[in-house]
Amino acid sequence: MTRALVLGGGGPVGIAWESGLIAGLAQAGADLGRADFTLGTSAGSFVGARLALGADAKTLADPILAEAYRPASAGGDPGRDAGRPAADLSTLMRLMAEAQSGTRNPAAARAEIGAFALAARTMDESAFLASFGHAFASLPDDAWPERDFACTAVDAETGGFQLWTRASGVGVARAVASSCSVPGVFPPVTLKGRRYIDGGMRSPTNADMAAGHQVVAVIALRLGETLDAANRMGQLLDQEIESLKDGGATVLLITPDEASVAAFGPNLMDFARRVDAARAGLVQGLAYAKDIQPYWG
Repeated sequence: MTRALVLGGGGPVGIAWESGLIAGLAQAGADLGRADFTLGTSAGSFVGARLALGADAKTLADPILAEAYRPASAGGDPGRDAGRPAADLSTLMRLMAEAQSGTRNPAAARAEIGAFALAARTMDESAFLASFGHAFASLPDDAWPERDFACTAVDAETGGFQLWTRASGVGVARAVASSCSVPGVFPPVTLKGRRYIDGGMRSPTNADMAAGHQVVAVIALRLGETLDAANRMGQLLDQEIESLKDGGATVLLITPDEASVAAFGPNLMDFARRVDAARAGLVQGLAYAKDIQPYWG
């Protein structure tokens, strides 16, 4: 039986919650880090890469939980600066709504998002890459996890979808950075002479890319700034799950419970919410493990 783990997007708050959730599940006997294939989008690419590089699932949230006792100025990963104000995502949400509305060519709509990203005033690319800190700092530029791992991005000029894998011939640090490049917040990332942005511009999960595995665990935040946005994202996720099931997969979907949603606050880019999100994820994982264990002991 082959098992895939799909980790969706959700900004620094999503990184924290997914890390806590996976840690709680593993501590209670359901270790998702043992997946045969791990697929990450945006926040999920960061979490997934850590697992694929060998991080212990049981302690995955420990660095984030430790932020409760660390000065806000300490560095480390793309969402650790709890003193930074939360980004305004209103323009991006409007453009994403157009891209996912089904009324336009998706790639053309994503190219407009890419143009917005290329024109936005953000930190420079080298500073963004450096913000990934200790998680990837010791790796050679061309390093890729030994475990089967992929992450998603979008070409900022064409709007074309990109799945980064070992065969792509790029380093995991830049690939993950491109997947985490939230338009208007972080700079597009250069790989092989082209600029790439967040893979969540195609889909918050891109779960259909995990086709071919018998059991697929999908961790999705399934949130939007408005009810319409949440409904669109939910419909897209439902379509991806149905496509996996049509291919014979058993799909295990995990979304935030009420306590986790409350811990997130209104903005997933709010770094100050990370510790609460990680704690909520840990509690949810401990409680949900019994439902996952029959498929993922």
